[in-house]
Amino acid sequence: MRRTHHRTRYLLASCAAVAALLVPAGLYAAGHVGAAGAPAPPAPRPEPSGAECRTAVHGSRVVAYCHNPYPSTDRVQLHTECARWWDIDADSEPVDVGPGRTVRLDDRCWKEVGSAWVTHETRV
Repeated sequence: MRRTHHRTRYLLASCAAVAALLVPAGLYAAGHVGAAGAPAPPAPRPEPSGAECRTAVHGSRVVAYCHNPYPSTDRVQLHTECARWWDIDADSEPVDVGPGRTVRLDDRCWKEVGSAWVTHETRV
């Protein structure tokens, strides 16, 4: 009975040693699949898209002009955060900016504007 127990340990140890040698070789081969010496093809470059927006704050008013020079439509939305805790923050309605178009977005606070930004959602 001792021989079987000793033999089982020996087989397990040898299987573990073989696996330890083969796994790195398999991972190396998986990373180099394809023609020998051929570089991997470059990743596709995304087509440029999205409107360019310029935002200005004048006292309690915010104005943003967004121009889209690309062939895809961009949906823009102005977000205004007011400086006073009691002043209500606001989000404008989303507006689609077609290719070659410019839109004007505006909003206001009762008192000072804390920050304002425009978010984009590209549409195909």
